[in-house]
Amino acid sequence: MGEGGEPHVSAFLAAVPAPFSVASVVRWLTAAAHWHGRAGIPRRLVEHLTMSGAAVLTALVLALPVGLVLGHLRRGGFLAVNVSNVGRAIPSFAILVVAVQLLGIREVLGINRPAYIALVALAVPPVVTNTYVAMAGVDDELREAARGMGMTGRQVLVRVELPAAVPLVMAGVRTAAVQVVATATLAAVVGSGGLGVFITAGLAQRDFVQVTAGALLVAALSVLTDLSLGAVQRAVTPTGLSSAARSARAAALPGAGAAVEPV
Repeated sequence: MGEGGEPHVSAFLAAVPAPFSVASVVRWLTAAAHWHGRAGIPRRLVEHLTMSGAAVLTALVLALPVGLVLGHLRRGGFLAVNVSNVGRAIPSFAILVVAVQLLGIREVLGINRPAYIALVALAVPPVVTNTYVAMAGVDDELREAARGMGMTGRQVLVRVELPAAVPLVMAGVRTAAVQVVATATLAAVVGSGGLGVFITAGLAQRDFVQVTAGALLVAALSVLTDLSLGAVQRAVTPTGLSSAARSARAAALPGAGAAVEPV
């Protein structure tokens, strides 16, 4: 590390209270007082999940139809993907700040509006991109075979394209959900509640035990969200596609391509 960074690191370490340790974080997380009341972990967890869930559901309502239609028609994909990439490039905190300036700190149905808008904007791009790519990537021969059987465009979409696209679409939903759960922590800055409150309050009080405990709670929730949606993704993937994916992974392993000649 350069000389310019050393004083800052030293100042930070000097500011950390002496009792700070893994044991102190464990004690904070297991203290009964932190599991009860309006400011307890369960209440903050519900706030975090409500805010994140509302944002992801709204993003699905907005993004899935766009990705499905464009992917089915194979039109407008360049525009959709690039607009989504631009959306990814804009920091969520910047959207949050702009939303606060335009809307103020207001709540609708118990959800902070600026935080909600910022999280929806974060969740839309991966869903649009993955849905479009999944639909556009369905094998042309599969489509033509379905049409040859007399299926209408709608039947091809529902019976052929959607089942084939499900794994990649779910991967986009999974990515969006994990990003939203992790980023919802920032929303505590504008009074939205959630697990991020422990981090912002800890920083304000220079209570680094609370900051660390809050960060661990957010990390645990993000990992749990990823694992849960991963299980859902595997459950909704058609059996044939799952077998094909396993075969492809096996073929990609070193030495897998060397076939054994029959005697």
